[in-house]
Amino acid sequence: MSPFNTISLIGMPGAGKSSVGVLLAKLSGLRFIDTDLDIQVREQATLQEIVDSRGHEYLRRVEEAVLLDIALDHALVSTGGSVVYSPAIMRRLRALGPVVYLQADLATLEARVAAAPPRGIASAAGHSFADVYAERTPLYEQYADYTVDACAGTPEQVALEILSLLTR
Repeated sequence: MSPFNTISLIGMPGAGKSSVGVLLAKLSGLRFIDTDLDIQVREQATLQEIVDSRGHEYLRRVEEAVLLDIALDHALVSTGGSVVYSPAIMRRLRALGPVVYLQADLATLEARVAAAPPRGIASAAGHSFADVYAERTPLYEQYADYTVDACAGTPEQVALEILSLLTR
């Protein structure tokens, strides 16, 4: 069982927060929460549909409302990439337990995102993925209690690395 009440994963889309998160939840004995799914259930729309119909700022407001409202105790929380824009969310996550930044290089993230369906990335129109990466990286670094290389092996290996890091 995890010595932590809650472990939160932050990072860019494509970093592996969901795939690593499910495995880390099983390894740590915590329940798994994917906040993007909670947002989609609440809004009855995919993230991409929300961005397309209501805009990225609306998605960020919904994300904040969901993350400040749902129970996060005894959970491994896989967050959306834009949570770091909300100081209120980040205060809550850090108060519940360690925040782990899954860091990956831009080329790897771009390749992973290109191979997946549209993700509804909460960014201003005209911002490239590289722009979002440059804007968010300092925020991830600021809020992270731990930083793990998300490209250093399979999702299982990354999950084991996080567990080892947190239980040292």
